[in-house]
This record gives sequence, structure tokens and C-alpha cells, in this order.
Amino acid sequence: MELFTPEVGLVIWMFIAFAVLFLILAKFGWPVIVKNMEDRANTIDNGVEYAKEAKEQLDNARAEAAKFVEEAQSKQAEMLREAAKMKSDIIEEARKEASLEAQKVMDAAKVSIEQSRKEAELQFRNEVSKFSIEIAEKMVRRQMQDSKAQSELVNKLLDEIEKN
Repeated sequence: MELFTPEVGLVIWMFIAFAVLFLILAKFGWPVIVKNMEDRANTIDNGVEYAKEAKEQLDNARAEAAKFVEEAQSKQAEMLREAAKMKSDIIEEARKEASLEAQKVMDAAKVSIEQSRKEAELQFRNEVSKFSIEIAEKMVRRQMQDSKAQSELVNKLLDEIEKN
């Protein structure tokens, strides 16, 4: 059992060494260790606070981003509605212009047809008049070969002129 029981002198020296070591550690070691532990705790607390703030900022950024996305979607929808309205306005305006242009073309065609008809009618009358005069001239020449027939025709024409 000698192995398990130390001598008294050894125990005293071990106690003195432990006391000196304890005093040195208490004076110089523990304050540094405690200070480092407190710094570490503060760093962790600061990290937790920073993480909370970052999470709040992230949540705010997400909400703001969602708001911007919603606003962009509403602007996009508005632009699409305006584009559709512009498209329908342009189509309607083009239809009106085409209708007016078609009406102008039809009116011009009617005027042209009317003018052509009048010219044809005038030409026809001129032709008929020309033929009538030629026929009358030929008939009058046949009838007027005689001087007596000429006198009768002149007298008859003079009587008609006097009546009018």
C-alpha cells in the first residue's frame, strides 16, 4: 500500500505547489480567461443581434421586392391594356381611312362614269345630228331640184318663222 499513500512531505509540497499555482492562475490566468469568455459571449450576442437585424432586413427586402414585382406586374398589365387599346384605335382609324378612301374612289368612279356617259351621249347626239343633217340635206337636194319646190319650201319656212 505504499504505492497508494504518499509521504507527508510530498503532500505538503504538492499542497504548496497547488496553492502557488492557484494564486498565480487566480491573479493572472482567470481574469484573462474570464475576459476572453465574456468577449466571446459578447461576440456571440452581437452575432445573434446582427443575424436578427439581417433577417429583418432580408424580410423587409423580400416584402419590398414583392411590392416592386407586384407594381411591375400592374404596370405591365397597364401597358398591355394601353397597347391593346392603341392597336384597336389604330385598326379602327385604318378602317375609317380605308372606308373614306374607298368612298372617294367610288365617288370619283361615279363622276368619271357620269362624265363618260355624258360625253358618250353628247357624241351620240352629235353623230345623230350629223346623220340627220346629212339625211335631210340629201332629201332636200332631191326635193329641191325643182325651183317650184324650192319656192314652196322657202315660203313655208318664212310662214313658220312669222308665227313664232
